[in-house]
Amino acid sequence: MKISVIGGGSTYTPELVSGFLEQHKTLPISELWLMDNDEERLDIVGSFAQRIVMKQDMPFEVIMTTDRREAIRDAAFIITQFRVGGMAARREDEYLGRRHGLIGQETTGIGGMAKALRTIPVILEIAEEISELAPYSTLANFTNPAGLITEAVSRSAPDLKVIGMCNVAITTKMALLKLLKDHAGIQLNPDEVALDTLGLNHLSWHRGLSSEERDYWPQVLEAVIDDLNTQAEPDYPPQLIETLGMIPNYYLGYFYSRNKKLVAQESWPPSRAEEVMQIDSNLLRTYAEESTVEVPEEHLKRGGAYYSTMATRMFNSIHNNLGEIQVANVPNHAAVPSWPQDWVLELPCRIDAEGAHPLPANALPPVCFGLLAHVKTFELLTVEAAVLGDRNAAYQALLAHPLGPAVDQIENVLEDMLETNKEYVPQFWK
Repeated sequence: MKISVIGGGSTYTPELVSGFLEQHKTLPISELWLMDNDEERLDIVGSFAQRIVMKQDMPFEVIMTTDRREAIRDAAFIITQFRVGGMAARREDEYLGRRHGLIGQETTGIGGMAKALRTIPVILEIAEEISELAPYSTLANFTNPAGLITEAVSRSAPDLKVIGMCNVAITTKMALLKLLKDHAGIQLNPDEVALDTLGLNHLSWHRGLSSEERDYWPQVLEAVIDDLNTQAEPDYPPQLIETLGMIPNYYLGYFYSRNKKLVAQESWPPSRAEEVMQIDSNLLRTYAEESTVEVPEEHLKRGGAYYSTMATRMFNSIHNNLGEIQVANVPNHAAVPSWPQDWVLELPCRIDAEGAHPLPANALPPVCFGLLAHVKTFELLTVEAAVLGDRNAAYQALLAHPLGPAVDQIENVLEDMLETNKEYVPQFWK
């Protein structure tokens, strides 16, 4: 079995390699291809990956390449985790928001839009190559903004088996299980409980935690509210949790606590991009040492906790037709009957040999759906703008976004966004 990683020079990759080693008995990989345009990073990360595998008596071969087509050819599973423009472009996205008095963030608001405009043309090229060279493969997209990128692929290549992935749901589940243990003395096996989540990627609400025998959500809400009441500056006011009966994805802080986020970014540098650039530099230096044969703890600072767990379990469930439940980003397909069927949503899915099947879900209350529909409209306009190089669609996307600029700012913000990213968005400069 061949698995390929597009963006294999990422500092996330060694954790992924460790995950494949742990699953090798049931997910028998023969070749792991790491593809990246940055040869220096690829050599450092790929050589480290080879040492990790060698320590386990070489259960599979790690192959490094800069040839994307060869990496994709005949692969059973393909992971996309690339960043057009690198971390420098992420830093520009963050400071783009700050200079216009808006949220400066990698996936949310105008920073997320800039990243999507750079990324969508590339991911659609990759989708075409997969359709040609590995038509029966599964594409697992981790590239941010993950939901928006998956939306673009699902609309442009509807026959391609694509699943958008994000680690927020699994990290949230693990955090809630720890909270239950600490506050209520309830200790649960993570594999025996499921988190009920619904929304969009980085715009979702968690609203249930249960096993086959019992619903633990009342205890979860009580523990979360008690915990918030002990904090001097909680992420969310306890009344919000009490009112909704749900726990917002922490990215909703950019919507629910916008002023706090705007004040916080006034203290930059460092922005998050600049922090990650330093973490990456340290990790690459460690990876390059010949004596390093295990993934260092510092990789957790990168923000990818349980990343390998998600990917390997999903591939294992597909390969072995297990039907396990996992939160993923896929088209609605009547899971929420009252919502548009072609919208890509983030929700629990059954994963089997045919891919990810969204489970039936009750719609969110109007107070949540209003915001979701607002942001989904922005996503659809952003896809249109990126594919066609349509400045009018880009203008409307900024107009539609709840965190976007005021109408008299839009032209200046859009011009700044496109000028800053001119190298990566040639479709707008024909």
